Amino acid sequence: MSAVQIREATIEDANAVFNLYRAVAKIPGGLARLEAEISHDYIAKILQHLALSGLMLLATNNSSGEQRVVGCIHAYTPALYCFSHVLSELTIAVHPEQQGTGVGRLLFSGFMQKVATGLLHIDRVELISRQSNRKAIEFYTSMGFVQEGEMRGRIKNIDGSLESDIPMAWTRSSLTK
Repeated sequence: MSAVQIREATIEDANAVFNLYRAVAKIPGGLARLEAEISHDYIAKILQHLALSGLMLLATNNSSGEQRVVGCIHAYTPALYCFSHVLSELTIAVHPEQQGTGVGRLLFSGFMQKVATGLLHIDRVELISRQSNRKAIEFYTSMGFVQEGEMRGRIKNIDGSLESDIPMAWTRSSLTK
């Protein structure tokens, strides 16, 4: 892994995040959205929402002489008071050329460190993974997330088949166990 740095995203990162998401969405199951469903407007809305109530970190590297976004992780707090202690819909995307190099673990560790030490009002972080993505589920488990159920037939794959979504969560109380 060459010179990967983690930093918070800004609105100026919209094009880089758009390009990253499109590259990851080309991989079947890489993101929930298909490549054609990722638009500049979609990315702009994510960045605007996160600026108000969430956290987005980017992994960049300088291996080709220019700073390139090779990974992204984000989650946000839903707008209702009853969810003000939650970061929800956690999404992580690592460029296909960087998958398996430790970028995802570096991003995830940085994200969870910020939550654990800087976002003390957050007691819960939630994500959902496809049932077939066993590698991701094992990774999330290694990062302290626990499976909380199964939403049967919630995901419609590109071939028309259905599979389950697996909700997982990390809770601050798990730090004291």
